[in-house]
Amino acid sequence: MDTKKVTSLRPKTENKKNAKPRKKADPVEASIDLATQQMIKRAHDLNIETVFDRAENMKPCNIGVQGICCKNCSMGPCRLPMPKSGLEGEDNRKGLCGATPNTIAARNFIRMIAGGAAAHSDHGRNVAEIFMKAARKETKDYTIKDPIKLLSIAPYFNVDTIVEVDGKEMDRDIYEIAVEVGEKALNEWGKPEGELIYLRRAPEALYKKWETMGVRPRNIDREIVEIMHRTHIGVDQDYKNLIKQGTRAAIADGWGGSMMATDLQDVLFGTPFPLASEANLGVMKEDHVNIVIHGHEPVLSEMIVGVTQSREMEEYAISKGAKGIQLSGICCTANEILQRHGVPLCGTFLQQELAIITGACDAMVVDIQCIFQNVANVAKCFHTKLITTHPIAKMEQENVIHIEFNEHYALEDAKRIVKIAIDNFNNRGADVMIPKEKGQQIAGFGVESVLYHLGGTFRGSYYTLNDNIINGRIRGVAGVVGCNNARTRHNEGHIAVVKELIKNDVLVITTGCNGIACAMEGLLTPESAAAFCGPGLAEVCETVGIPPVLHMGSCVDNSRILLAATEMVKAGGLGNDISDLPVAGSAPEWMSEKAISIGHYFVASGVYTVFGVTLPTSGAPVFQKYIFEDLQNIYGGMWDLEIDPVKHARKMIAHIDKKRDALGINKARKRVMMDMATRRDLESA
Repeated sequence: MDTKKVTSLRPKTENKKNAKPRKKADPVEASIDLATQQMIKRAHDLNIETVFDRAENMKPCNIGVQGICCKNCSMGPCRLPMPKSGLEGEDNRKGLCGATPNTIAARNFIRMIAGGAAAHSDHGRNVAEIFMKAARKETKDYTIKDPIKLLSIAPYFNVDTIVEVDGKEMDRDIYEIAVEVGEKALNEWGKPEGELIYLRRAPEALYKKWETMGVRPRNIDREIVEIMHRTHIGVDQDYKNLIKQGTRAAIADGWGGSMMATDLQDVLFGTPFPLASEANLGVMKEDHVNIVIHGHEPVLSEMIVGVTQSREMEEYAISKGAKGIQLSGICCTANEILQRHGVPLCGTFLQQELAIITGACDAMVVDIQCIFQNVANVAKCFHTKLITTHPIAKMEQENVIHIEFNEHYALEDAKRIVKIAIDNFNNRGADVMIPKEKGQQIAGFGVESVLYHLGGTFRGSYYTLNDNIINGRIRGVAGVVGCNNARTRHNEGHIAVVKELIKNDVLVITTGCNGIACAMEGLLTPESAAAFCGPGLAEVCETVGIPPVLHMGSCVDNSRILLAATEMVKAGGLGNDISDLPVAGSAPEWMSEKAISIGHYFVASGVYTVFGVTLPTSGAPVFQKYIFEDLQNIYGGMWDLEIDPVKHARKMIAHIDKKRDALGINKARKRVMMDMATRRDLESA
């Protein structure tokens, strides 16, 4: 290791006259995770600055945090701070153009929705383009791996799966169906008229609600572009009208781009089913070539998985002195390859620098979203090869290798990347420190696999879940998702919220970095139910053989949660809309624009949604009240903010109990065995 390079990573402000020394993060205060604490301490010993240190030295702008700083024209930025004594009487704060705090906060909020929806939907567009090439057999490296999933989604695109020939019905060719599905899917980003096809997958009552409110998205790109237009200076200046357009764009994300990304990835790469794996920095192996995949788009990482498992590359790694190849992942690319192949999770968003600081990372391969530019600086201190792979996500540092993904040469690109990592194995320094900590997990749950767990191939039904909610064994269901945030203690909010929920018999569905955090904590195993759950949920988990926290995948896979909620509505007994269900949503440590888009499409779908850390709305009390209270009267869902994780969870539980009261199921009842005639009566009711 080049110690001079290591030293240069920490700014030398200590030598400047009157300069304050740079603070270092307290490892224990920074994270609840032991492996993370060890790596922060190691970074300090090596004089390497990480995100945890930068959070100590750079405080957020208080006005920006409140959502009341406008920089949408060059007359600004206009900053409208709340008076120290609070608002008294009429709020007379205005920007140069006269924009009120409500207008500014609403514009900023929906611009975040636009950014998040663009990120998710552009991911989905790229998947759809690869899907089309596979359907047309224009690439040899991608094929239709799950024709059953293709047949299940084709009707939603109004694509026939059966054709009539000479008066007889015959199954259409799978690739012929795929081409038509691909064409219809790609059309959803920019079609000139109509509405998004997938909106019809929502419960009928919810669809009608969107229709009544005039928020059905026309196409994905248009809703994002219209936000940018409306928030330009001098256009939309009504916070209610602004959030209405934000709602259109968020729905276009959750029920459009993200949902199509999930479905098409399942068809291309296989629909996830539960499998065992591990999580945390301890999955790395000192005697193996360590390749860490990081980002959100799985089209190249799927190829890398296959290459690392090939005999050719295994033998090549052994020839270089390694015992094999250890592939692991960070963020949502990690979740994608976990749920289909069991590839272990190396860490969450805030652990990306730490994976390199182990000294054992031979290559970090990144694609898009949530990638620190500083990983390039940390990589300079070690032998690690940092490889960018996407044309829209490059880095300026000279030590970064760019191997641009090409779907026509995907396998060749993957082989080249893996070979670079193997060749780099012998450049590893002697100073390697891999934490021992890692958690066991069962991941890979989806709408289909949950259905199977609830009754098998022929008798699977979400009514089994509903019945256990009605009889009180399960109190309700919570979706707990989202990123980490360096402004709060790493993983503490995630774990505290989830533990409080399952302790109170609330079944948790998770995605993204919350899923990784729960895996690290050991909450994704069936055995954890006995240790952490209330008696009702523990009984159900033991009977069905599932963990109390079901990992459903990556950020775009939040669409699986929407569809699972829709299946609960269809199963009956818990109302006619998602807003009737005893469910709630949470993002305890959110940090990205994607999280705001996700949160808002859940609110617009009828889900009470609580965020932790902060929300950029507090400087505009009228606007905040509108999204915290009034939206519930429109969509059935609303926003909330609670920083304390236990209070956060209890707010969710209180909402679930309120929904149970409304449904008349607030008292546990005895389990009743139902014959087929009774079930038919229930389904026809």
